[in-house]
Amino acid sequence: MHVYFHLFGLNIPAYGTMIITGVLFANLIAYFLIRRDGKSFDDLILIEAYAILGGFIGAKLLYILISIPSIDFRKLGDLEYVNNLIRGGFVFYGGMIGGVLGILIGKKIHHYDVTYFAKKIVFLVPFCHAFGRIGCFMAGCCYGVEYHGPCHVVFPEDSFAIPGVPLFPVQMVEAFCLFLISLLLFILMIKFHSRFVVEIYIGVYACLRFVLEKYRFDADRGIYGGLSTSQWISIMLLTGVVISFILRRKASKDSLSADTISEEVEKKEQV
Repeated sequence: MHVYFHLFGLNIPAYGTMIITGVLFANLIAYFLIRRDGKSFDDLILIEAYAILGGFIGAKLLYILISIPSIDFRKLGDLEYVNNLIRGGFVFYGGMIGGVLGILIGKKIHHYDVTYFAKKIVFLVPFCHAFGRIGCFMAGCCYGVEYHGPCHVVFPEDSFAIPGVPLFPVQMVEAFCLFLISLLLFILMIKFHSRFVVEIYIGVYACLRFVLEKYRFDADRGIYGGLSTSQWISIMLLTGVVISFILRRKASKDSLSADTISEEVEKKEQV
């Protein structure tokens, strides 16, 4: 585990490096998929710009909200304290919500085709997220509970995790699961042209996150009613996905019924 890569006398943050690596690979894959369909890659770059801006703001805001109990408001006039607070961390769900809002705001301004890009490259979201979790592992943040079983990890003194204590490798477990989710979504998109690929991603990840939260030990997650902030958000997202499935199936059945009635009317008129 390395908080920094040491290259040519420079200390390069491992967490940021892994995220950038994931984004570069994802954009390379997206470029070939989008160009194959004759769509504009520039639109994707525009969408990413809004998603990154909204995601950064959302991830930071949610982190600050769940950190309110530990914030010393008397030190808010101390620039160094405020700077450390702002740099302190991010929450993925806040980034997801903020990113979606950013994309929708961009759509209002630029009128790009969100539906096409969402279905075409949603599998690259967990792909990038997996690289981010590897970055978490290297830095030691988002660490797991104390664990003495197989594959436990012990972090050194300079990492963000509790040093010298065997911990569950929750970051790497999540990264592995995210790569699997990405592969599943890619297969659904390529082989079956699933209309529900976005909902499937949200639902599967919500279930995964709900379970893995039980194996995390870092304190800054917010606990309400025995569940963490992310677990509550997982429940809300999963509920939303179920409602979306029901409504879309109902709309599909109503459409089929209307088509059937129209066909019967046409047959009677022909007779």
